[in-house]
Amino acid sequence: MIEFNQLDSVSQLHGGISIDAWILGISAFYHDSAACLVHNGRIVAAAQEERFTRKKHDHRFPEHAIRYCLDEGGINAESLTHVAFYDKPFLKFERLLETYLAFAPSGLPSFLKSMPLWLKEKLWMGDRIRKNLGEFNGELFYPEHHQSHSASAFFPSPFKEAAIITMDGVGEWATASWGIGKNNHIELMHELHFPHSLGLLYTAFTYYTGFRVNSGEYKVMGLAPYGEPRFAQTILEHIMDLKEDGSFRLNMKYFNYCQGLTMTSRAFHKLFGGPPRTPEEIITQRDMDLAASVQAVAEEVMMRTAKHVKSETGQRNLCMAGGVSLNCVANGKILRAGLFDNIWIQPAAGDAGGALGAALFVWHQVLDRTRVADGVNDSQNGSYLGPHWSDDEIESWLVSSGYPYRRLDEESIIEEVSDAIISGKVIGWFSGRMEFGPRALGNRSIIGDARSKDMQSLMNLKIKYRESFRPFAPSVLNEVAEEYFEIDVSSPYMLLVAPVRKNRRNESTEEENLFGMEKLKIPRSDIPAVTHVDYSARIQTVDGKYNPKYHNLISRFMNKTGCGVIINTSFNVRGEPIVCSPYDAYLCFMRTEMDMLALGNCLLLKEEQPELTEEKDWKKVFKLD
Repeated sequence: MIEFNQLDSVSQLHGGISIDAWILGISAFYHDSAACLVHNGRIVAAAQEERFTRKKHDHRFPEHAIRYCLDEGGINAESLTHVAFYDKPFLKFERLLETYLAFAPSGLPSFLKSMPLWLKEKLWMGDRIRKNLGEFNGELFYPEHHQSHSASAFFPSPFKEAAIITMDGVGEWATASWGIGKNNHIELMHELHFPHSLGLLYTAFTYYTGFRVNSGEYKVMGLAPYGEPRFAQTILEHIMDLKEDGSFRLNMKYFNYCQGLTMTSRAFHKLFGGPPRTPEEIITQRDMDLAASVQAVAEEVMMRTAKHVKSETGQRNLCMAGGVSLNCVANGKILRAGLFDNIWIQPAAGDAGGALGAALFVWHQVLDRTRVADGVNDSQNGSYLGPHWSDDEIESWLVSSGYPYRRLDEESIIEEVSDAIISGKVIGWFSGRMEFGPRALGNRSIIGDARSKDMQSLMNLKIKYRESFRPFAPSVLNEVAEEYFEIDVSSPYMLLVAPVRKNRRNESTEEENLFGMEKLKIPRSDIPAVTHVDYSARIQTVDGKYNPKYHNLISRFMNKTGCGVIINTSFNVRGEPIVCSPYDAYLCFMRTEMDMLALGNCLLLKEEQPELTEEKDWKKVFKLD
């Protein structure tokens, strides 16, 4: 077993030797476990375990994701030359022990809860990997957590050189880092260490406002525009000592995550005027203001960090990863600040992307392999790296299941689906390879008409079964994006928020008299279904390079309506992962009020389907077991 402190000698060993390298990257045991397969620097496959097990944010060892990656590569475990795990288990264990000792005896319940998994699974990662892979006889590597994040940010990017910023909850000790990537090498120059963490601060407010930790942060970001940041100064005066360079220290008396089983302490509750909101309670204006406040503080930290990194590195390009980098509102503000000429954010910025970063770290930095970057195109392949099913496989399953359908050619299905969008229908769109990362990018999407003033509430309440305030994202043709939004760069991975252009807005004096959720009543633009209450939108630009079918669909819709924008939301309901297989898609279609399902080029109408009476085992049908 080769630990990271041995990597220099390994690089020298392999530096001048031509090898055929199959590298498996793995992340596991915290949240969003995943696997990624890289062959001689090319990303072959990547997927989160949750998509196969149907358990949202599944943290378990990614057995199904690994099996998929090997199948996609057409290899078995014996062909693997290297396996990279995305962090150092022993270093993380050291941090946990030191933290427990520092807070003893108050941390005993948390200590007793976590130790069984550590002693049974996490500390023996090498044994677990070799046992699961069976015939694997290659080398094991353990990059540090933020090295994996940094590698996932820089190596797939289009840039020969770039500054790198990573921010998340916590890895081993680091909670944020910055450095530089050049050619096939990354160097981290500064780290912020636990317990001082922007990710954990944001998660604390997620917990306090009544949303689920490690999955409800999106809700806080979506809720923020309904409120006013009236608690931001309270955070900066009492909780966070923020420096000009973006570094900070948290006042730990307000938190409980070091020693307890909750995120916030009694002092936190007293400071903000009461206990945490329970999930069943109505969201109040205070909750909205809390969301707005932590979002404002997060944006300030990220902006100060970006300015400092620009000053220290002088780089024109910026790459970002880590869970905090999924804060697309802050990302958009960094872009509009003009600090960097270009920004590239890893589409799977959270822990799942660590599997990809770890594998690429071994290829480029450990094995010292060259990297080609043309300044324009990334190597993430649109992040379409997951499983796919052919029309023949889909049709065979539909026939065997007895589900009515029509198989069309691509031209005809685009024609019918575009007409359905125009008529106000909601369509499940399942096509090609599944996306890697938390965003649906047009292959596992629910789509509809962005021009409809009723579509947001319809999709939230009858399709997604989620809170009415949650915004939807637009998919916009890249060639007309600037006509709708104040953005002059591509945003293929839906990781940038930009304002809707003023000439498309419906400014209203009614707004002055509305508060909180009442703001939903106002259609804010000529694409109201994707315009948030602050006149912003989380944008996916579609250029057709990696997804020509989706581009053709939006183009057909535009030819018929003059509008180059449709709604794109992930193909799932609240509490479930994005669909992976045709069977998952069919279940979601039948359990919601979607009108139409496009499975590849097979079209299904809701009114023609039989009553859903049983759930057949799709794993056997598609040979995934």
